[in-house]
Amino acid sequence: MTTVYERRGTAPCRAARRPRSPAGPLLAALWAGAAAVVALWWSDTGSVAGAAGWLTGAGRIAGLLCGYACAVLVGLMARVPLLERRVGSDRVARWHAMSGRYTVCLLVAHVVLVLAGYAAQDHRSLVAETLTVVLDYPEMLKATAGTMVLLAVGVTSVRAVRRRTGYEFWYYVHLLTYAAVFLAFGHQLALGDDLAGEPVATAAWYALYVGTAALVLWFRVLVPVRLNLRHRLRVESVQPEAPGVYSVVVRGRRLDRLDVRAGQFFRWRFLGARLGWTSTPYSLSAPPRGDLLRITVKALGGHSAAVALLRPGTRVWAEGPYGSLTADRQSAPKALLVAAGVGITPLRALFETLPGEVTLLYRAHGAEDLALGGELEAIGRWRGARVLYALNDEHGRRPPLTAASLRAAVPDLPGHDVYVCGPHGFARDVYEALRAAGVPDRRIHHESFEL
Repeated sequence: MTTVYERRGTAPCRAARRPRSPAGPLLAALWAGAAAVVALWWSDTGSVAGAAGWLTGAGRIAGLLCGYACAVLVGLMARVPLLERRVGSDRVARWHAMSGRYTVCLLVAHVVLVLAGYAAQDHRSLVAETLTVVLDYPEMLKATAGTMVLLAVGVTSVRAVRRRTGYEFWYYVHLLTYAAVFLAFGHQLALGDDLAGEPVATAAWYALYVGTAALVLWFRVLVPVRLNLRHRLRVESVQPEAPGVYSVVVRGRRLDRLDVRAGQFFRWRFLGARLGWTSTPYSLSAPPRGDLLRITVKALGGHSAAVALLRPGTRVWAEGPYGSLTADRQSAPKALLVAAGVGITPLRALFETLPGEVTLLYRAHGAEDLALGGELEAIGRWRGARVLYALNDEHGRRPPLTAASLRAAVPDLPGHDVYVCGPHGFARDVYEALRAAGVPDRRIHHESFEL
């Protein structure tokens, strides 16, 4: 590791009490909702007798929980600022992925158990009973279509499948979740024994779904429309930073009214450049300056590679800001920023603005891959901060980032807040090394932008 520094004093740290994350209360509320759904079935169910009764009863429980999970699944896609900024976009995304797995499993259980129970009750084959339910029961054709769509979304979200499909394909298939939930909603009220004839339960079910739809409409449609009509973003320039890495400067109107902080990101669409069909997250690589924003992008796929070809004047559609990798997480007067590859982008913005004594550790293959390196050294000299590089040696071997090497570079490491940004494997290894070095979990801050 190479150290580049010039002491000129330290930026003051104004200790601020971090706002408490709503993650715990929110998870408790979600599980309480699931318990209420089970209680609804319990209060509406008498004695259960025979195999058909047990199968049907289990299917009803699975169906109620699946309907509830569908609302939670869509609500977590709504990009509510309280969650995106206070809980963290990556954490909300993990919750969404987990609730998606629960939803698909409950859906399969509901379909199989109910059909098996009906078939046992009517003394018919499973195939014959399935045809009768799908073709003759009210709202079941739409529900069947919704089921197939939701299963397709689940299959394309499996990691092995996701790796073999393009982001654009995955993104648009994923959006079909809305259609699947809409198609399946009617049969929940028409055939749900626990909701039919129960006005209070029916009203609560409507409130759950209407409230979720309102969140999606407001935060995913109306708020972005307002942002883009107000700020009128366009590409100002595109600048090379390193091999395959480009910075895009975006100009807009009245950006001083945009509530954005260093470390956050937007979801970007570049209109009229064959990039408008996909919303892709890129972090700001510098604090907003006047009427300018800047992102720095590495060519890792078709979309990011095409960013280098953007022309000045290209219209931009942005959604955000999102993310909680900001100074709000800081609890100590000292901070260590650890970046790898293009993960330097949000940390470069934090390096300039984070109060207190700051050290930056930048992992890259070689000196030619140090995107924004000149800026980092200039900021280091300006604020009297250290910039450390972890580069491969002449044989291509990576320097180890272990607990020992980190403590050697930063002797009082346990007293630091540590911000980490980079590929998932890198972030995991750094986290384990930091914990082994004695850094408390509450002081390790990370957001993964992998989709």
